[in-house]
Amino acid sequence: MQPIPRMPPRPFALRRTNSRDGRARIALVAPSLEKPGGQGVQARAVAEALRSEGCEILFVPENPPFPAGLRWARRLPWLRTLINEALYLPRLAALRRAGTAHVYSASYWSFLLGPAPALIAARCLRVRSVLVYHSGEAGDHLRRWGTLVHPWLKLADEIVVPSDYLRRIFEQHGYETRVVRNMVDTSRFSYRERAPLRPHLLASRNLEPHYAVDNTLRAFALIRARHPDASLLVAGCGSEEGRLRRLAASLGEDGIRLLGAVDPLDMPSLYASADVFVNSSVVDNQPVSILEAFAAGLPVVTTGAGGIADMVRHGETGLIVPPGDPDAMAAAVASLLENPERALSMARRARREAERHSWRAVREDWLAVSAARAA
Repeated sequence: MQPIPRMPPRPFALRRTNSRDGRARIALVAPSLEKPGGQGVQARAVAEALRSEGCEILFVPENPPFPAGLRWARRLPWLRTLINEALYLPRLAALRRAGTAHVYSASYWSFLLGPAPALIAARCLRVRSVLVYHSGEAGDHLRRWGTLVHPWLKLADEIVVPSDYLRRIFEQHGYETRVVRNMVDTSRFSYRERAPLRPHLLASRNLEPHYAVDNTLRAFALIRARHPDASLLVAGCGSEEGRLRRLAASLGEDGIRLLGAVDPLDMPSLYASADVFVNSSVVDNQPVSILEAFAAGLPVVTTGAGGIADMVRHGETGLIVPPGDPDAMAAAVASLLENPERALSMARRARREAERHSWRAVREDWLAVSAARAA
């Protein structure tokens, strides 16, 4: 495939690059933590790290808070979208104060409603833009939504992805990308070796179809049959919540607790309370939740969807099972419970893997992204 041509580079007004005291000024366009998900968590972590390096961060939320009198509108999807855009688009004028805009992106309609307007605004305001693309659905997004995606992708001065998996997908569509791994603040998660290893499971994914949390529930029912004291915590919310609660009830498992949305600040204590992390996703990229499990010392059982296999090496840093196979997941968890020394060895190697995603490990990459200039 022939590379998709880039827009010609444009000169930058250097006066916008730094604040009055000489610090680099970066606009960060991303979901706020009011919207649960790895994008917001990752954006906040990078922003705090860059701020610690002396950068000035201007945060522009893609989901700004609604005025008190309009919060009821969040229950109506189309009205919520219209009000959100009416509040979000004017805020993009703040990009004029930055030297670089980091625009965090998912796929499909989310891309058109959030990142695309930010890329247009950056182009109009002559601000360098960096698209930070995270979605594991990139292959389908770029293939089926091409005419609605490529014109706006070409506005980005640089595209950053967190995995070789996404790099390969973008390359197939003619785009060069820079790989900067997702980061995890290992200092927030207290590493603990699980001895003895208890059948206390944790799943931390939003309740959407592509994360297949229903397979986690079915796997747990099989585990519970062998380990009556087993428990499962599910942290996350989403469109599947009602169906999953009904499924949990039909399985007759009182060991399942669906916690709903959990504040990211409370996640370390949740990891600390569990012994095994499980993930059933069928579409994915590089989940921050798996990195957090690594950092906290939980052995991981997961599918290898998307870029997960780049993080979780089967038998070394975790166990990989086929997607859509609750029996295989249950068997993998049982194997860890029956061989806790193997689980401990994997958890130790996984903690070292987490260090490869710490700020110290990705610092130079992010500073290079933030300092780059158009030719």
